[in-house]
Amino acid sequence: MTAPRALSGSPASSAGLGGRTALVTGAAGGIGRACALRLAAAGARVRAVDRDAEGLAALTERAQGLTGTVEPHLLDLTDLDAAELTAAGTDVLVNNAGLQRVSPLEEFPPDVFRTVLTVMVEAPFRLIRGALPHMYGQGWGRIVNVSSVHGLRASAFKSAYVTAKHGLEGLSKTVALEGAPHGVTSNCVSPGYVRTPLVEKQLADQARAHAIPEEQVLSEVLLRDSAVKRLIEPEEVAEAVAYLCGPHTSFVTGTSLVLDGGWTAH
Repeated sequence: MTAPRALSGSPASSAGLGGRTALVTGAAGGIGRACALRLAAAGARVRAVDRDAEGLAALTERAQGLTGTVEPHLLDLTDLDAAELTAAGTDVLVNNAGLQRVSPLEEFPPDVFRTVLTVMVEAPFRLIRGALPHMYGQGWGRIVNVSSVHGLRASAFKSAYVTAKHGLEGLSKTVALEGAPHGVTSNCVSPGYVRTPLVEKQLADQARAHAIPEEQVLSEVLLRDSAVKRLIEPEEVAEAVAYLCGPHTSFVTGTSLVLDGGWTAH
């Protein structure tokens, strides 16, 4: 019987990311913060990218004592050239940063629509573009794009966000096809509503958009189509991201790991 072939370029430790450099965008809070801490716990040197200096400082302090390290990188992702340069030399890239605006389409501000697509589609493209030469050179890389159930389904009043997440899903699949010969995987993690400041803000926005009290938004709007009637925690999403970044997922590429509590089962 032929012995199993070793995974080319994978870390010595099958359980961790020791010696790997990871970049996480939107790392100052929510899902990004949880991902940065989880990857650092697995031994990675994490470049934590965000425009929130205070949040990055808190993250760096929280990461003290972990196996890996967290290095804060203050960056506005609308600076696309700087984003691409920041991604150079990374082994693992987690595109997480995002923003939301809830508004009827005919009232949606065009400048906000443009900014959402810049941060959530064009910036990931530029970050991937910056990371791939190093990944290709070593024959190993992991790209995880934090999408959403809204990358698979639409909701009213979220034209920019839904458009961006659908675009991110397509970008991720294209990268998977191009990266496969070079040992680079590209996948999406697509959660339902996560307990983050972004979602908490939506409670008020959705209440205005649907003309209902805020207390009804969670059960009647956000979780209406979810079989599991709760918000998913950021740490649960981070575990899925860590799985896709690991050394034993070389055959998992071009797909979306859906964490939606049964939303898309309907």
